[in-house]
Amino acid sequence: MRIAVAADHGGFPLKQRVIDELRRMGVDVIDLGTHSADPVDYPDFAEAVGQAIITGEAERGIVICGSGVGASVAANKLPGVRAAVAHDTYSAHQGVEHDDMNVLALGARVIGPEVATELVRAFAAARFSGEERHARRLAKVQAIEARTMGTKEGSNV
Repeated sequence: MRIAVAADHGGFPLKQRVIDELRRMGVDVIDLGTHSADPVDYPDFAEAVGQAIITGEAERGIVICGSGVGASVAANKLPGVRAAVAHDTYSAHQGVEHDDMNVLALGARVIGPEVATELVRAFAAARFSGEERHARRLAKVQAIEARTMGTKEGSNV
């Protein structure tokens, strides 16, 4: 499996820990930045992870910002990206198993490095169940995405 990882300055202190854990698990990691604690904008890094998934360069992604929320919101603007903030292991694996979540968003100012390591393990090890009820619900989510892709930039719709 290949996972793209990116962080803004708020997530930078946690990013290398996440990458190291993924590599320990045998995951191929694409580091999409940032590479310092200098202030940067989280949407740029969330988009980079989403684009890696869209192009097939990565199967999944992890985005890290201060809370995880902004990076999750930005990543979800890309077609085919299903990002969620998870600060507990159940959500980190269940989001993949039931919802085919492909981007984990972490808040470096919310969780510590040990919890982050557990979340990364749970996310990377999980697989979509493919159960009929989950596949049906995922198809409905994808249908919503397909119907609404033409919304105007900046729209609240």
